[in-house]
Amino acid sequence: VQLVESGGGLVQPGGSLRLSCAASGFTFSSYIMSWYRQAPGKERELVASISSAGGRTTYADSVKGRFTIYRDNAKNTVYLQMNSLKLEDTAVYYCKAINGPKVNYWGKGTLVTVSS
Repeated sequence: VQLVESGGGLVQPGGSLRLSCAASGFTFSSYIMSWYRQAPGKERELVASISSAGGRTTYADSVKGRFTIYRDNAKNTVYLQMNSLKLEDTAVYYCKAINGPKVNYWGKGTLVTVSS
């Protein structure tokens, strides 16, 4: 099982980034996918989730209207489009695959730094 995040980097406030998470080793289309983030000195928090077929999404209040999660089950990839980035969005972003309460996988993360 592998989840590999990419797309992080340095961006100015107000800018945009698109994160990708490429999955392998499991039946991607059967899993709920989520993005989490962990800022320095803070706990890891849920940013957004998407159902296995992609029809349902949920977002943290702090990113609603700015971030969009979507997936391409044909490419075994989940994305996080991040617009209007703020300083407080700086964090390591992780993707997570979930199938029930006991089955979940994590990626190693990609760093997003929002700075002027």
